[in-house]
Amino acid sequence: MGKQHREFHEWEPFCIKYHHIKEEVMNAGSILYLVLAVLSIGIASPAAAEDKAVNYLEFKGGIYSPSLSHDVDNFNNGNTTHLDSKTGFAGEVAVGHYLLPMLALELGAGYFQSKGSPAAEPGHTMLKVVPLVATGKVLLPLGIFEPYGLFGIGAYITDLDVSDNKGTFHGSTKITYGLHGGAGFNINFSNSMFVGVEGKYIWVEPSYGGQDIKLNGFITTADLGFRF
Repeated sequence: MGKQHREFHEWEPFCIKYHHIKEEVMNAGSILYLVLAVLSIGIASPAAAEDKAVNYLEFKGGIYSPSLSHDVDNFNNGNTTHLDSKTGFAGEVAVGHYLLPMLALELGAGYFQSKGSPAAEPGHTMLKVVPLVATGKVLLPLGIFEPYGLFGIGAYITDLDVSDNKGTFHGSTKITYGLHGGAGFNINFSNSMFVGVEGKYIWVEPSYGGQDIKLNGFITTADLGFRF
């Protein structure tokens, strides 16, 4: 028994070291498994897949709903005209790039308009705008659904025509800078095609003849996109 007791004490440090190494290997294996699991999820996700395109082309069509109407004075004839702004057409073509699966940068060019009638007078008003915009999108990839928020800046090329029984005014073309923000969602039919809905509010204020005309309002569109 004394000999066996001495032999156990001789092997005891090696046993302790063996169990310690075994625990380290198991912990390292657990960490490696976790890393591989995370990488496999990233590889399997649509935004990280090798065949997932990182660029897209998007066509948008919908309506522009101005928030304000205006009384405009001194259109070179000393009269006051009320611009009764109406909902009009809005469209845009945009090209985007996914910087990250949850972050995209988009450049777009479009057109929207608002047509109305001067109050208590025959005639019409027509406001035509060509926006050139840069937009950042923060997306939440949820498989087929992809909701997002957006914020951006733009240059708005505006043109205003007013016609009534007292004369006609054509405002010179203006370039005004503004902001926009909003939200939307996409439905991904495949890695290369999606449809969606987007709503954004714009803050733009061009000036005609020293008078500021706020274009503030909502642009709501249905979208069709192709990734490449």
